[in-house]
Amino acid sequence: MKRVLILGAGFLQSFLIKHARKLGYYTIAIDKNPCAEAFAHANEYEVIDIVDQKACLKFAISKKIDGVVTAATDYGVLSTAYVAQEMGLPGLSYNVAQTMRNKYLVRKRLHETGIDGVNQYYEVSTTCELDKLKKQIRFPVIVKPCDGSGSRAVEKVSCFENLERACVNAINASLAGKALIEEFIHGQEVGAEAFVYNGQCIVIAIMDKRMTDPPYYAELGHCYPSTVANTDNVKDILRRVVKALGVDFGAVNFDIIVTDDHRVCIIDVGARMGGNLIGSHIVPLGTGIDYMGNLIRASVGDPIDTTTTDRLCVATRLLALTPGKVKTLPDFERISREHLVQVYPRLNVGDVIRQYKNNLDGCGYVVSVGDDLNEVELRVESAKNRINREIVREI
Repeated sequence: MKRVLILGAGFLQSFLIKHARKLGYYTIAIDKNPCAEAFAHANEYEVIDIVDQKACLKFAISKKIDGVVTAATDYGVLSTAYVAQEMGLPGLSYNVAQTMRNKYLVRKRLHETGIDGVNQYYEVSTTCELDKLKKQIRFPVIVKPCDGSGSRAVEKVSCFENLERACVNAINASLAGKALIEEFIHGQEVGAEAFVYNGQCIVIAIMDKRMTDPPYYAELGHCYPSTVANTDNVKDILRRVVKALGVDFGAVNFDIIVTDDHRVCIIDVGARMGGNLIGSHIVPLGTGIDYMGNLIRASVGDPIDTTTTDRLCVATRLLALTPGKVKTLPDFERISREHLVQVYPRLNVGDVIRQYKNNLDGCGYVVSVGDDLNEVELRVESAKNRINREIVREI
């Protein structure tokens, strides 16, 4: 039984761990949170900070692992590549991983290679640097942590007076203490997933995204297949992005804007599988590709299979709910049956629902699958709204 080290043991990693065990692999999970919920699904676990590369390596060596993976979080990308490199295991080049963890370096590389038309981008580590940029910046802009994920501290800024506050929030949310300021692009946001294996980039899914209103930009859900993107054009651009960045192994997650005049602009690239049920539900249900299985198999040197089957339509919604303290919860099983959805709640009586600004404020997920995209979107939206109505909050 091959031994797989999985970096990160939050809710979304639980699907990866359970799938790895189903495929017959021995799973070892690590996370700095001693109460990480996915620990319960692993064969064994250890409390280790996944951004501590040397601690991860020391533990990996002690466990004589055959492969190392991370999924649905950017925070484990560098350590995963480091462990793979030092132990001679399949994995993303560590130098490439370093570039991929810095959104400014990714943006710079894409600009230098002329892949998209985002011309305005700046990296700052203190607000003192903003005065030098005052005459250069053209508003509106998007401010984000240089190494963040999950839409945390991402904000649209329309004037210089609000820029300092947004940069402080982004810098504080960044492990490296840096913020990226870049051109705001109007258009429809689209997500995509690709897998790089044996020198080949396979684009496996392109999906539309549902987002919050400005000034914050957080995902509310996805629908597959995309009705916005020109699939062939987007696939060609994504392959060029992968080549330009030197990504040589594993999963790649993209955030894209398709403008009103049909330009394709890359707004983020991650060297890992997408979160928010993309790898665990949207890709396998919509395409038939065992995305998580391929990620696990590739990490231990086993063959993968990216053969697609007949496509189904898939829609998801995050449970972005009205704030308040939960007094009673609805009957989730009944809602699942009556709306033809699957609900994955992350709520307990006594929990406090926060205003939804990023993925960490979500309270779970709703998923629906069918032959008609409009129908599955209506199902997840109506189910989410019903859940929101039927939660009783303390006055």
